[in-house]
Amino acid sequence: MNNKNNDLGFSTRAIHHGYNPLDNNGALIPPIYLTSTFAFTTAEYGAGCFAGEERGHFYTRISNPTLALLESRMATLENGEAAVAFSSGMGAIAATFWTLLRPGDEIIVNRTLYGCTFALLHHGIGEFGVKVRHVDMSNLAELRDAIGPATRMIYFESPANPNMQLVDITAVAEIAGEHRDVTLVVDNTYCTPYLQRPLDMGADVVVHSATKYLSGHGDITAGIVVASQVLADRIRLQGLKDLTGAVMSPQDAFLLMRGLKTLSLRMERHCSNAQVVAQYLQDHPAVEWVTYPGLPSFPQYELASRQMKLPGGMIAFELKGGLVTGKRFMNALELFSRAVSLGDAESLAQHPASMTHSTYTPEERARHGISEGLVRLSVGLEDIADLLADVTQALDACA
Repeated sequence: MNNKNNDLGFSTRAIHHGYNPLDNNGALIPPIYLTSTFAFTTAEYGAGCFAGEERGHFYTRISNPTLALLESRMATLENGEAAVAFSSGMGAIAATFWTLLRPGDEIIVNRTLYGCTFALLHHGIGEFGVKVRHVDMSNLAELRDAIGPATRMIYFESPANPNMQLVDITAVAEIAGEHRDVTLVVDNTYCTPYLQRPLDMGADVVVHSATKYLSGHGDITAGIVVASQVLADRIRLQGLKDLTGAVMSPQDAFLLMRGLKTLSLRMERHCSNAQVVAQYLQDHPAVEWVTYPGLPSFPQYELASRQMKLPGGMIAFELKGGLVTGKRFMNALELFSRAVSLGDAESLAQHPASMTHSTYTPEERARHGISEGLVRLSVGLEDIADLLADVTQALDACA
């Protein structure tokens, strides 16, 4: 399969891109290269690898044939030039920040972010001289006014974890493009490239927690960065090799490629199930509000319809009675597992204020749009009738 052939469909590339069984002793499934180091043909070749002048493999912390195949597939699925694999989503995000930001720089981020990203910003790079500025990126005028001479990066998730706020990627990319030294980085974990491709809308870098939908089976932690070849090389040789060492194992790369083969099928089912559950919750008298991009009542429904192929598998909602009732609902669930993470075949429920976003203070959560009673659902692949039955009995238990 020609590595440059992007004319094939999404699922075909996810299954075949970059690999020909006949070049690998007929093995239909790509081999796993379980080696930490690689032999050089000559001393000169080895020196070229270390200098970045050769693209051969010399140490798995920098590259490995199994990881390279995964990276080529992720690059083509995101319509990027190159990708870098990491041992976790936070490894990917941290390596990107540490590579592209310096003391005295400023990063502008959306008001709502994943809790560990928030902690990295405020208890990590923010304490090393990088200024962190939160803005409401649904307000483009506020974003435009926030950019200053020290701004070097704009970063956001869309949809945002956990409240589902969207950001108009194309509009933000146009604003970022007015400033030569500003890099636009988008976390595409919630959508995956099957639902949304930020590079096509003008972003410079895409990051993923591949632990989630890309893997889809809840059995690995992994991260991905997709960017231009120049940026990817910098992030690999600085952020990965020297600054974090957050290296994905070849075994996890193999499992992640296995997950990619069914990504399109799984995302279709996640989205169809979530649409039904969200509509059911919205119509239930015990529910205060629901945010889901597939509902016409969603404040950014038009943007979701334009920017995302499908509305995704994540739902945020709050019950009447707030935190106490929300916990009662979660404790009554039987089919939904009470667990963090998302994108697994199994349906999951969690309470962000006490779990994934506990790194925020209560005042910060209020300021950043994360209510204390918010419940987040990752709707899985089970039969929809069984999911609705579980939600119904849990709501009944709250009465």
